[in-house]
Amino acid sequence: MTVQAEPSDRPDAPAPAAPPEKRARGAGGEREGGVLNVFSHGVLVIWGLMVTLPLLWAVMSAFKTDKEIFSSPWSLPKSPDFGAWGRAWSQAHMSEYFLNSIVVVAGSLFGTMLLGAMAAYVLARFDFPGNRFVYYLFVGGMSFPVILALVPLFFVMKNMALLNTYHGLILVYIAYSLPFTVFFLTGFFRTLPSSVAEAALIDGASHTRTFFQVMLPMAKPGLISVGIFNFLGQWNQYLLPAVLNVGDDDKKLLPQGLVALAASQRYKGDWSGLFAGLVIAMLPVLAAYIVFQRQVQSGLTAGALK
Repeated sequence: MTVQAEPSDRPDAPAPAAPPEKRARGAGGEREGGVLNVFSHGVLVIWGLMVTLPLLWAVMSAFKTDKEIFSSPWSLPKSPDFGAWGRAWSQAHMSEYFLNSIVVVAGSLFGTMLLGAMAAYVLARFDFPGNRFVYYLFVGGMSFPVILALVPLFFVMKNMALLNTYHGLILVYIAYSLPFTVFFLTGFFRTLPSSVAEAALIDGASHTRTFFQVMLPMAKPGLISVGIFNFLGQWNQYLLPAVLNVGDDDKKLLPQGLVALAASQRYKGDWSGLFAGLVIAMLPVLAAYIVFQRQVQSGLTAGALK
């Protein structure tokens, strides 16, 4: 006795059609997804324009004369004028402020990344009494407003003879940036494979050598990402140097120089020089992000991908 296969059991039989209600739900979901994509892309475009247009306007105004800035603020400069850049760089002492900022930010960024990476590695890889307590102390430091510590910090720095000094600002910047650095890198070090570190220890490498020669290169994306964030925060920091660096004009940083330049415009009216100084302050930040853009994105997504 032979059994004839049902039409649905045959290899060449067409797949059964989906019920009408499922097809309706699928079409509705596609429409909702399309509307959501259009809305999200529209918000991103508007946000991009809000960020980009003021930046382009500042760059464009830096190449204009003061008369052109007021007569035709939205038009391109008739002929690029580089005189404002020279006035901002030399007469407004932006070159000195720029060099001071480089010295302070370079020292503080190196100290922040070194100490933050070492602390984050220990908190992420070693279990010891008080591990979570120390970790939450760093996390709590992120929520502490800096403005509440300005008065006691001023007197502490004064008693230690660290006011109006480069190394004093470097130490304060390191303390200011460590909580976020430790918080960020602790989560990143936890995503790295522990088998590599164990293999290095079995081969006779010490914990110090394992950290500097094995784990630290593996954490390069995360280090670059948090380094960019720290660089942005320290380069644009105004409140701390305004309170702790007020005695000597030769040691002022770039944000302080921009404020002084803006305050002087009410008497001089050199608005093109002000825009040129503003662009000079923005150039290192833009250059750093353009150069390390891929590393920043890979560092931010590494934990999610793993």
